[in-house]
Amino acid sequence: MIVARREVLTGRLVLLVIVAITVLPFLSLLSAALQPSNSDPLGIQWPSDPQWSNFVDAFNVAQMPALLWSSILIVVGVVPIAVVISTMAGFAIGHLRIIGGRFIFLLFLLGLTLPFEGIITPLYYLVRDLGILNTKWAIILPLIGLYMPFAVFWMRAHFINMPTELSEAARVDGASTLDLFWRIHLPLARPALSALAILLSVWTWNQFLLALVLVDDPLQRTMAGALGAYQGHYATNIPLLCAGSLLILTPTLIIFLVFQRQFISALLQGSLKG
Repeated sequence: MIVARREVLTGRLVLLVIVAITVLPFLSLLSAALQPSNSDPLGIQWPSDPQWSNFVDAFNVAQMPALLWSSILIVVGVVPIAVVISTMAGFAIGHLRIIGGRFIFLLFLLGLTLPFEGIITPLYYLVRDLGILNTKWAIILPLIGLYMPFAVFWMRAHFINMPTELSEAARVDGASTLDLFWRIHLPLARPALSALAILLSVWTWNQFLLALVLVDDPLQRTMAGALGAYQGHYATNIPLLCAGSLLILTPTLIIFLVFQRQFISALLQGSLKG
């Protein structure tokens, strides 16, 4: 009994530490965002006269309505296509066990080891040769390809745990491979699909490097591209930068809070199946 209580207390203490580590950066951003414009905030210091107008100024300076629309278009262009392709690939590799599936899966695992920063230079020349440089397609198409290793790995992990008896029973009833995928396995994959869509949406929304390198027009980038609007030639407006960062983070936090049950359900799905 005493050991169980110690484990509970230890678990709660660890959770409190994790919560503190997670919340403190946001508190630091908020306190800095409320400081007078063009000041140099030091640590977490709640100002005597909070400048809530910094959020309005940050919204206007970065022209966030245009960036918001641009980000929505990019997310809509990336996420559905990436989810559809990775779901079909994960089904083929994980459940159908196609010929050469293990080798293909190893190639996708190799793709997980490639950082965006390591391929940005050849990617720039590839996008330029395709004639889509400085357009939204310069962000959408590379992101779809770059997300494939993780997305296929994620969906394969779901389909490989699905019982083969479902497919065998459907085959006996005359179901085709398309019927297996569309009518049986796809509805069962909703938690995994929802979680994958959330992750890809958040990553696309916060994508900064590709948008900065491949698109010159700041208004054609993602919301993260707004951060450059607060940096001048000789100085950076730290309070506006922090306010803008919080504005950019807010939509992703809302998305996670709204769909957290689906996300947690997908994470626990594999362990529950054992």
